[in-house]
Amino acid sequence: MKILVLNNGSSSVKYKLIDSCTKDVLAEGGVEKIGLADSFIKFKLADGSKETVTVSMPDHKEAIRQVFKVLTDPEKGVISDLGEIGAVGHRVVHGMEYFNKSVLITPEVIEKVKECYPVAPLHNPANIIGIEAILELLPGVPQVAVFDTAFHQTMPAKAYMYALPYEDYTKYGIRRYGFHGTSHRYVAQRACEFLGLDPKHSRIITCHIGNGGSITAVLNGESVDTSMGLTPTEGLMMGTRVGDVDPGALVYLMERTGMDAAALSKVINKESGVLGISGISNDMRDIEAGIARGDERARLAMDMYEYRIIKYIGAYTAVLGGVDAIVFTGGVGENQTGTREVICRQLSYLGITFDAEANKTRGKEIVISGPDSKVKVAVIPTDEELMIAEDTAAIVGEKC
Repeated sequence: MKILVLNNGSSSVKYKLIDSCTKDVLAEGGVEKIGLADSFIKFKLADGSKETVTVSMPDHKEAIRQVFKVLTDPEKGVISDLGEIGAVGHRVVHGMEYFNKSVLITPEVIEKVKECYPVAPLHNPANIIGIEAILELLPGVPQVAVFDTAFHQTMPAKAYMYALPYEDYTKYGIRRYGFHGTSHRYVAQRACEFLGLDPKHSRIITCHIGNGGSITAVLNGESVDTSMGLTPTEGLMMGTRVGDVDPGALVYLMERTGMDAAALSKVINKESGVLGISGISNDMRDIEAGIARGDERARLAMDMYEYRIIKYIGAYTAVLGGVDAIVFTGGVGENQTGTREVICRQLSYLGITFDAEANKTRGKEIVISGPDSKVKVAVIPTDEELMIAEDTAAIVGEKC
């Protein structure tokens, strides 16, 4: 079955067309700047080259219509007509406690996803716009929602509860939910295959680190703790997100500056993290260049970024009662060799030995721990889209 995987953002649409039986990616691309005069679609051609077309796309429905146009183009497309699309799988960011697994999209599911708007005001509305666009453009084609939060619904209460008044949980659903769940699920499963571990008897720490980042403790195939919380701002220091911070410091900042909740949200989501500390960029490649120039704030940003990762790995090793494997994924995890080395060498007390030559590899599956290492350390590029396609195929009953 050919499955279209969609990831709808507030002003963007990313897509992949995947053959669920062969796992081949038949087409991929994305739309950016929806609603602006210079909106465009970019896509990969059969020979691996890329093409960008500027076209007016006032809304997500038109954006998806343009995706369909590319997919069925006589020269550049990969399908003859839209009837070849057997199902559509959607990334949905927040499912709160309503969803602990991927589900077939029904009117009732759409309403529950909308009830999650207050905790994911930037993401869930865009996800629903994409779902409703498909309902109109591909009526009758089954759709599946795959939730970023679902994998973490196995966390015990002692891990997901905050020490706020209990009524804040029962009335408003305030608790840790975690994110990047589809990525953590994929790399944890793939790590067991790649490293020869028994998924039902394993202790794995998955590190999805990039512009956004989170770390998850996976015990016997289930998430038991994760660094992101009610929202994606908790946990690691990220590109522009603050990560862990004393909540009293935020109250103090509001009192001193007079900023309101919206202004504070902008600070902790868009002006903090690596960008806020370095004053240069949220891109770690720019930070590395700054360090090479001797920029002290760039150095501080990198040190803080790596320190938080090391601290969480240490904490989750304790939670798991030891660790069998540590897995790096995400933009930084897959490509930033220097950060991987700093982290691995700091963790030598766990019996980790480091293979500097293997670590030179970027963006590929590789073991970067030595053959005598007591803990296996690997790099595994994430594939959330494949996971979404597989869930979609399973739910609609496709058999290869």
